[in-house]
Amino acid sequence: MSAVKRHLIGMWSLLVGLRVTFLHLWKKPVTLQYPDETWDLPIGAKGQLFNLIEDCIGCLQCARVCPVDCIAIETAKAGKEEDLGETSDGHKKKLHVLRFDIDFAKCCYCSLCTDPCPTECLYMTKEYENSVYNRGNLIHHYATYAPEEVEKLRASVDGKTLTIGIYP
Repeated sequence: MSAVKRHLIGMWSLLVGLRVTFLHLWKKPVTLQYPDETWDLPIGAKGQLFNLIEDCIGCLQCARVCPVDCIAIETAKAGKEEDLGETSDGHKKKLHVLRFDIDFAKCCYCSLCTDPCPTECLYMTKEYENSVYNRGNLIHHYATYAPEEVEKLRASVDGKTLTIGIYP
């Protein structure tokens, strides 16, 4: 085989190999400049959990169904004369929600906890960028009671509170 023929075969092989590259040169790129641009999430995409604590009745169903125990809730019964109000959909509140914490380091984003919620106060948002430098910042506290109020309520029910979840 002559040197000219070997060179022609080599050039042909190179052109066949670069064919895909040449075809993609004139197509619109699919790469996004991530921090500045993001993809539109599809319907049903699961993002970060959020609890609208004003609508939470403290039923503990979300914490019971969670497969990884990432939800910690502490409730105390309201007194007979106490009126805690109603949720936005008309459910009467009978429990003080002393603590409602979600540990996103444990959460597997399965959305099982959102289904049994009778007031639909726990739902998945479209937010998915929740990286932090300290693992402790992945625990989100949703309860609105001050520590002094929590201790006062615990004392009023003689420490008989219902707690699910054991992390601080």
